[in-house]
Amino acid sequence: MEKHDQRKPISDDRVNSDLTHLNSRGEAHMVDVGAKSISTRHARAQARVRMQPTTLARLMNGSLPKGDVLAVVRTAAIMAAKKTPDLIPLCHPLMLSRVTVDIEPTGEDTITIETEVACSGQTGVEMEALTAVSVAALTLYDMCKAIDRGMTIEKIRLIEKAGGKSGHWQREKTEE
Repeated sequence: MEKHDQRKPISDDRVNSDLTHLNSRGEAHMVDVGAKSISTRHARAQARVRMQPTTLARLMNGSLPKGDVLAVVRTAAIMAAKKTPDLIPLCHPLMLSRVTVDIEPTGEDTITIETEVACSGQTGVEMEALTAVSVAALTLYDMCKAIDRGMTIEKIRLIEKAGGKSGHWQREKTEE
C-alpha cells in the first residue's frame, strides 16, 4: 500500500509560482493540460557544431568513413523529437505532425543544425525541438569523432515558439 505524504505545503517564499512543474510543496509533478485548448503549436531550435575545416569539407562532400552522416543526423533528430517524453521526465507525450531538420555549413569550420517541430495539441513543442537539435548535434559528433575528436557543440537554443496562451516568441536577431 502506498503511504500518503503528510507534509504540509512549504511557504510561498520558497516556491516560485511561475514554476508550473512544482506543486504547492515544491515537488516536481506533471502539469495538468487537460483543460487547455487545442491549438496549432510549433517551435524551432538551433545548435552549432564547430569542427576542423577538413572535417566539414569531408562531411559536406560525403567522404566520411561512416557513410551518409547527414541522413543519419536527420533521422536521429526526428527520432529524438518523438522520444522526448521518454527522455525529459515531465514532458507530455504529443502527437507530432511535423519534424524538419535543416543542416547548413555556416563558416569554414561550423555547421548549423535547425529543427522545427509542430503539432496540434494542448501544450507546446519547445522541448521536442530542443531535444531533436541536441541529439542531432550529438549524432554528428558521434559520426565524425573518428577523424575529429576536438569538435564542440555550441549554442543549443530555442529560436522561436508559437501557439497556446503565451502566443508567439522569437529570439532577437541581435542574440546571434
